[in-house]
Amino acid sequence: MDYKSKIEEGLKEALKKRDTIRLSVFRMLLAAIKNKEVEKIRPLSDEEFFGLVRTSIKQHNDSIESFKKGQRFELAEKEEKELEILKEFQPAQLSEEEILKEIEEAVAAVGATSRKEMGKVIKVLMDKFPGRIDGKVLSTMVLQRLSS
Repeated sequence: MDYKSKIEEGLKEALKKRDTIRLSVFRMLLAAIKNKEVEKIRPLSDEEFFGLVRTSIKQHNDSIESFKKGQRFELAEKEEKELEILKEFQPAQLSEEEILKEIEEAVAAVGATSRKEMGKVIKVLMDKFPGRIDGKVLSTMVLQRLSS
């Protein structure tokens, strides 16, 4: 089952159960997909879909942070619930052990020896596993590896 039909099925289910938060997230995702498809004049690839989800997750995280700073906890809570639903559409993340192994391979492939070459290693891994590694976590782990 592709992502679009999964979202449409989820939308129908949310309508039946009157789950307003899930309904809102699925509608938002479908609208974003439709807009992107119109822009590209073709159906989205899986990678483009995951990029769309990543962008939406980032926006929700920023909103949650802003709402908490502004003492708007009820809005932050709503965003957190939506964020949990969005995470269901994220590709499986690599475990810490897998990331460490891949960092070793990337360091060897690039020939990185110092912190100055950190960007090269990160680029290789982000290209190899788009959407499956958190950039902040990767950056910290690569920095630790190249510092030792």
